[in-house]
Amino acid sequence: MFLSVLSAEGSEGPGTLEDAHEKATNAASWVEQNWSTWLSIGLRVLLVLVIALVLRAVIRRTITKLIDRMNRTAQAVDGTALGGLLVNVERRRQRSQAIGSVLRSVASFLIMGTAALMILSTFQIDLAPLLASAGVAGVAIGFGARNLVTDFLSGVFMILEDQYGVGDTIDAGVASGEVIEVGLRVTKLRGDNGEIWYVRNGEVKRVGNLSQGWSTAGVDVIVRPSEDLDRVRTTLAQVTERMAKDEPWNEQLWGPIEILGLDSVLIDQMVIRVSAKTMPGKSLGIERELRWRIKRAFDAAGIQLVGGLPLQQDGEDAAGDPTAGMAAPSAYGNAASPQSMATAPIPPGPNLTK
Repeated sequence: MFLSVLSAEGSEGPGTLEDAHEKATNAASWVEQNWSTWLSIGLRVLLVLVIALVLRAVIRRTITKLIDRMNRTAQAVDGTALGGLLVNVERRRQRSQAIGSVLRSVASFLIMGTAALMILSTFQIDLAPLLASAGVAGVAIGFGARNLVTDFLSGVFMILEDQYGVGDTIDAGVASGEVIEVGLRVTKLRGDNGEIWYVRNGEVKRVGNLSQGWSTAGVDVIVRPSEDLDRVRTTLAQVTERMAKDEPWNEQLWGPIEILGLDSVLIDQMVIRVSAKTMPGKSLGIERELRWRIKRAFDAAGIQLVGGLPLQQDGEDAAGDPTAGMAAPSAYGNAASPQSMATAPIPPGPNLTK
């Protein structure tokens, strides 16, 4: 029995060794035949990855240097006369950072996406089904997130076109206030009462920027029609000339304060228009200061301003008329009047009339 088992194992041993040797030989020959192909594919994949990474790093570094140069330029002109015409540092910084982020993301997506497609084509993978599936998925995602895509694209074009920035006072239709942060999807506004508005960029259909270029300060001076116009003009000229020389109004005024003349002439008042071109966002402060100075100068010159209630003529006294505060007599005060008779529930009988 034992001898039979040994003989059986001995008979199978040479065959098993021969099969293993044959398999090893076939594998070695297959490797020998395909190692050049593998090496070629590996080198191509490695070359594509190296080129993609180097190109991505170079482009991102170039974009970063460009953004840093924009920031340095903004800091150099800040606080100068030219800086008043340009946007402030914080606005330039946020705008440049947003543009740099978008450019870096787009560059990375294009470079790495192209490298991935080239690597797949190196392995002889059919890209047509993959591209078709990606196209269908992109359409589905774009349709489902169309509001998000709209907000993002609107934010990109808004930043590129520099429609508004941090520190600007804008009217966005849905909300108005001072811009405190600009994003690719949402813009933050600080309202007049301190509230913060989060406005989606895709919801903004029109924008009124009140802080770009220059502003206009206008004051209406209302006086009596009996006032001497020459004296009024002289007093206003003295006020405007003195204000144009005082600090800090001389820096906020971008032109002389002009007395435009009579805006309207009515029976009880005359309206004189005063206007000036000012630094953006400084018109309200200049208007308040100008009204303050005009009121003090007119009080000193004896010129009376008109406004609010109708002006009473000289010598008129409402307290002199004793009937001024009395109401007109009512027909219901007489019990025998037709109005009282019509509203009485029971008409008066003959006994009541005696």
